[in-house]
Amino acid sequence: METASTTAGRREWVGLAVLVLPVLLISITVTVLYFALPFLSAELKPSGPELLWIVDIYAFWLAGLLLVMGTLGDRIGRRRLLLLGAAVFGVTSAVAAYAPSAEMLIVLRALQGAAAATLMPSTLALIRNMFHDPRQRRLAVAIWAAGFSGGSVLGPIVGGWMLERFWWGSVFLINVPIMALLLVLGPILLPEYRDPGAGRLDVLSTVLSLVAVLPVVYGVKDIAEQGLTPTAALAMVLGLAAGASFIWRQRALADPMLDLRLFANRAFGISLITSTLAIFALMGLFYFIAQYLQLVLGLRPFVAGILTLPAAGMALVGSMLAVAVVRWLRPGFVIGGGMFVAGLGFAVLSQLEGEPGVQTLVIGLGLLGLGLGAVQAVASDLVIAVAPPERAGSASAVLEAGTEFGAALGVAVLGSLGLLIYRWTFEVPVDLAGEAAQTARETLGGAVQVAAQLSGPGQEALLQAARTAFTEGMRVAALSGTAILVATAILATIQLRRVSIEEKSPDRAI
Repeated sequence: METASTTAGRREWVGLAVLVLPVLLISITVTVLYFALPFLSAELKPSGPELLWIVDIYAFWLAGLLLVMGTLGDRIGRRRLLLLGAAVFGVTSAVAAYAPSAEMLIVLRALQGAAAATLMPSTLALIRNMFHDPRQRRLAVAIWAAGFSGGSVLGPIVGGWMLERFWWGSVFLINVPIMALLLVLGPILLPEYRDPGAGRLDVLSTVLSLVAVLPVVYGVKDIAEQGLTPTAALAMVLGLAAGASFIWRQRALADPMLDLRLFANRAFGISLITSTLAIFALMGLFYFIAQYLQLVLGLRPFVAGILTLPAAGMALVGSMLAVAVVRWLRPGFVIGGGMFVAGLGFAVLSQLEGEPGVQTLVIGLGLLGLGLGAVQAVASDLVIAVAPPERAGSASAVLEAGTEFGAALGVAVLGSLGLLIYRWTFEVPVDLAGEAAQTARETLGGAVQVAAQLSGPGQEALLQAARTAFTEGMRVAALSGTAILVATAILATIQLRRVSIEEKSPDRAI
């Protein structure tokens, strides 16, 4: 039975609304950038790898620093770290809006990722400390997860409206007022929390955690783009060696950066894997969807944004529905069912062709959002429920690192796979040669740029060849996502079939 000491009141629920702001921002930043890619391609003229790095580098640094920042928040205060990150993110967003080159934008995106690493673990950890009753906590986490859906709604619509009226950099300025609002309301409505028994931050563990993540991500990305090269192999070996050293050091430390006992809990490990692979597939496909709507179907950014609403809206429905259903069904069945529904959505999207198929798109995105919304709500709650309050920051950081790592790899691997299919299947028109042919073969955006300089049958032939090749690459990526999600659905259902949601209350935490 709930008591006054465990039941959250009005202040906590209003504080939750403030904590959703950074979540909205992260989601807006990702989706807006996808819709800005055609405009970036036209003005900054990035190469194919540079275009992927503009998307990837943010998530790479975010994933690499999340564990460090989650542990730092446990020590210096989660609210303090959250507000510091908000200030830095706002400044870097304002500067990124006026980046003069692709190289400069890549650097600024990396700084944004570093700042964003302070935001995500702090929000989820504070929810763990503010909501002690399991039912209220599950609802709060579902609302937190639904914040991503809200950002997915606002990002394409607001971003599309701005892209039609202003320059591409204006989409980064969306972040500034959101961060300003967080800086004003945060000190008033959010409690401060730090681990009173935390030891000193281990510098060597910090270095090892970065060296473990970044070279591995780089290696996977390079292999996806160029095959196994000596550089990629060396990066992978370096990262894996650093990862092994990091784990060994955590076992030896009295106050480790990462409590490895968390991974002994099946709910924690499987939920982490599920979240990572779900985001891997989602972000990998959305890299294509935004370009498909604008460059293949020729839709205005605002209209393209409107067509992504089914995914965002149904993700909100899925999050709220999962909170109710998990009271009667074991979480393994909810997570497995959600992954299967999302996989079905991917299968539907694999049927998209070069001609407008709005009905197929709406059904596919709706199923995708419904399934992944349910998965993220339940998996996130399981992860933070098994962690003791003083370790909530590091546990939240592990969850966010997994999802951001998955997002980065999704764009890198599925994006590179689609780019490879594009180059294999793209048939250069006979009257196109030299630098123009090479530019058209690099990316769909490059082909559209070259076509703009042509006229008559040559222009139409080039656009048709490029759009056909891009659509084929997107179809292969969607089918790959289908296989990943269905396999993960089976894994989660089997491994979590005996896990009960009641077993994961704070009183039963490690």
